Amino acid sequence: MATVLVIDDDPSLLRALRVGLQAGGHDVLVATTGEEGLAHTALHSPDIVVLDMGLPDIDGLGVCERIRGWSDVPIIVLSATGEEKAKVAALDMGADDYVTKPFSMPELEARIRAVLRGRAAAPEELPTSLVSGDVEVDLVHHEARRAGANLALTAKEFDLLAFLVRHRGRTCTHQMILAEVWGSGYREEARYVHAYVHRLRVKLGDEAGELIESVPGVGYRWSDVE
Repeated sequence: MATVLVIDDDPSLLRALRVGLQAGGHDVLVATTGEEGLAHTALHSPDIVVLDMGLPDIDGLGVCERIRGWSDVPIIVLSATGEEKAKVAALDMGADDYVTKPFSMPELEARIRAVLRGRAAAPEELPTSLVSGDVEVDLVHHEARRAGANLALTAKEFDLLAFLVRHRGRTCTHQMILAEVWGSGYREEARYVHAYVHRLRVKLGDEAGELIESVPGVGYRWSDVE
């Protein structure tokens, strides 16, 4: 059986899921907030995450997106809405399946079995942090540091930094950066990239462009300059 992490702030549902899943032979971990769920995912490496969309601190889509930044663990989303656009948003954010409330325990267990079968040959877990020289990018807590000092980054600045560091030494075109950080609908807005790279350089103390190198007319490259 599997280790299942359930992230939901409804105490009654949490109790029901814990009892039902344990009766099915699973080990069950629970979290009532998005941040707690992220911490449990990083610390305990569950086999599957059952994630509610309506959490008190971070919505389910945000939790899913952050998990996908460093882990390929299967995620089943729980939601009170069955609207197609909600399902599409969750699946696009990296969820493996979507279950609409109310649901039966046999249905959820069947979904868990199906997702685990599909992930039987899943790739190795991605790292939870990235380190390049004196720059550290904490993918779990969405924090970045240089020489031990925290960098006050916006969400987009953090995503841009993580993308560049993850692909260190490689030229990342404007189009690649836009698609990864802003989404597939952004293809020609290179000015966004230029503006955010400038802001990142200032916050990193890299105004000379030694860390984030410019590749004229193409994009940018992260360099491991000490």
